[in-house]
Amino acid sequence: MSEASWDDVVAAGGQVAVPHTWNAIDGQAGGGYRRGRSTYARRITADAGAVHTWIEFAGVNSSAEVYVAGELLARHDGGYSTFRVDLTRHLVDGEATVVVVVDNAANETVYPQQADFTFYGGIYREVLQISVGSDHFALGDGGPGLLVTPSLAGSRADVTMSAHVVGATEAAVRFVIDGEAAVTVPVVDGHARADLAIERVRRWHGLRDPHLYTARAELLDADAVVDTVELRFGCREFAVDPQRGFLLNGEEYPLRGVSRHQDFEGVGNAITEEMKQADLALLRELGATTVRLAHYQHDQRFYDLCDEVGLVVWAEIPQITVFLPGAVDNARDQLTELIVQNRHHASIVCWGLSNEITLAGAGDDLVAAHRDLNDLAHRLDPTRLTAMAHLFLLETDHALVTLPDVMSYNLYFGWYVGESADNDTWLDDFHASYPEIAIGLSEYGADANPQYQAVDPAKGDYTESYQALYHEHMVAMIAQRPWLWATHVWNLADFGSAGRDEGGAAGRNQKGLVSFDRSLKKDAFYVYKAAWSTEPFVHVAGRRRAERAEAVTEVVVYSNQSEVTLIVDGVEVGTVAGKRAFRFEVPLAGEHEIAARAGDATDVITLRKVDAVPAASIMPTTTIANWFDEAPLPTPAGFFSIQDTLADIKRNDDGARLIASVLEAVATSRGEVGRGVEIPPAMQAIVDRMSVEKLIAQAGGVPIEQVAALNAQLNLIAK
Repeated sequence: MSEASWDDVVAAGGQVAVPHTWNAIDGQAGGGYRRGRSTYARRITADAGAVHTWIEFAGVNSSAEVYVAGELLARHDGGYSTFRVDLTRHLVDGEATVVVVVDNAANETVYPQQADFTFYGGIYREVLQISVGSDHFALGDGGPGLLVTPSLAGSRADVTMSAHVVGATEAAVRFVIDGEAAVTVPVVDGHARADLAIERVRRWHGLRDPHLYTARAELLDADAVVDTVELRFGCREFAVDPQRGFLLNGEEYPLRGVSRHQDFEGVGNAITEEMKQADLALLRELGATTVRLAHYQHDQRFYDLCDEVGLVVWAEIPQITVFLPGAVDNARDQLTELIVQNRHHASIVCWGLSNEITLAGAGDDLVAAHRDLNDLAHRLDPTRLTAMAHLFLLETDHALVTLPDVMSYNLYFGWYVGESADNDTWLDDFHASYPEIAIGLSEYGADANPQYQAVDPAKGDYTESYQALYHEHMVAMIAQRPWLWATHVWNLADFGSAGRDEGGAAGRNQKGLVSFDRSLKKDAFYVYKAAWSTEPFVHVAGRRRAERAEAVTEVVVYSNQSEVTLIVDGVEVGTVAGKRAFRFEVPLAGEHEIAARAGDATDVITLRKVDAVPAASIMPTTTIANWFDEAPLPTPAGFFSIQDTLADIKRNDDGARLIASVLEAVATSRGEVGRGVEIPPAMQAIVDRMSVEKLIAQAGGVPIEQVAALNAQLNLIAK
């Protein structure tokens, strides 16, 4: 087998380099972006001596039709998995013009359709031309052509290897592990299978020892090797315990990490090897033990990288937000491709069936479809767990909670609703009520635009300061609950979400620990580095709040060391012992050099005393809250106002009708994923405890005039 990558293709508008997306700019600008059809074409020539010529597409979003000479050769629905097309019979004198029509338009039959991320269109991953002889390993399913299944028994691993063969009727296959253990078996009915043993096996053990073996299959015609396939695999055991959390090779191995979207600013999803390496470097710097590769199948290369460094992976399909009855078959197809193409990866421990799929409700058809997917995953791969990421609105006694092998909840207390401490209460209540069910935290986070800073940060203000405080709480909360089987911060980096326009940046979700282009690490990044990493470091937070109006300011330092010393203008002012976060009070008068030292690690920032904080550092949507403080709206006795809670207002018929506009404003704060949301009683009770004022401030972007008008209308309704 030989492979050659495509470089340039002719698209409907000129020549472009692949990987390519037509939404690199408009998919990140906010508002609408082009969703429709584009055509790519390329003239290809078969390799000399090739009997069969295939094209492999590693990712085309979201549907693709492949033509030669006007004939449709293949259609593929699903923008994130590999598919291959056999061109052999369509070559004329070894040549053909291949036309690929790509479509990312909205429909009801291909996932995803409604989600908090941009559906970039294009041939956005690598394209390979594959040449093979008349006898070769099967290529049709997009998989590696070789299935390796290890099982452990003490210090020994028994490894089953199998492969499907095309063309050969009297051939044999030699299976080899690391060039040493080998066995040759005949091909029977197009299939070969063998069992090999690894004595004194070296286990894949996460970050500590991510050891990989190399499996190789050689197709033999007599003594000649006519085709080969190769992959790497690891030998490990894992389990999830409701009380002890995740166990790797029998040892407690806390899964603490982040989720990752694949796109970059100005590039979209057509990312380079350097960009993949940049994300890997960030994960390693954090000290994360796990990454949730959301919300779709990621590039094969990134799973390889996770194998190599020992990151435990949650892999999933893009069945997300709203169940589509017309896309049931597509979900099955995408799950099949995800598993068949990736089940050799040692890093992957679970197959995610869906994410927040119950936003618009969970009927019997949805539950039945998930049972079918769960069974399918176990048939394709009995060695791994199935998983679901549940919407924080899903009732804890719903059938979906225990349908997969393991599950996690997406909880956003402290951002979309409630307070940060509500996460503690919610999880503790679940664990006490269902001690036999393992629970994880698949998403949690708060948006932050580093341009916005605050001396008194508050929920909903989009400040870097609040995000850091929120994550300080969350990392401490998680550390106290080792029974959480896996926790994943949402998100590693800011990412494109065309439907959003909030927090001073349209077209993106800003919950990342780093910026969209990965050039800026927000202070919250260092909260987790202090919790997870082992390489000594110290970081002085608040460097983007360099100008401060307060006479005495708080300086916050993050470190994984047990003691931090603060030095102001070259003079030591104090040493604080603690864990992760260290706080100092520093008087300001003019400009000061602020340095922190922990062992050999140091960090320095500069602070300046000013009379007033620059306006650019205040998030525009917080003017509602600030205005309330400066000029409180009327609250006449005996009548409602925005100071009243939703629960109190909704008890009045006129008040209930009026408050509907407020709930709509809150829903739209999450972009298109807020459409059609159904709030169950348990979650509604938390929302109802909030005042209208707090709810509007948290949503952001509601003009003061509308707030005043709403308050005036409430003032007319007697309690």
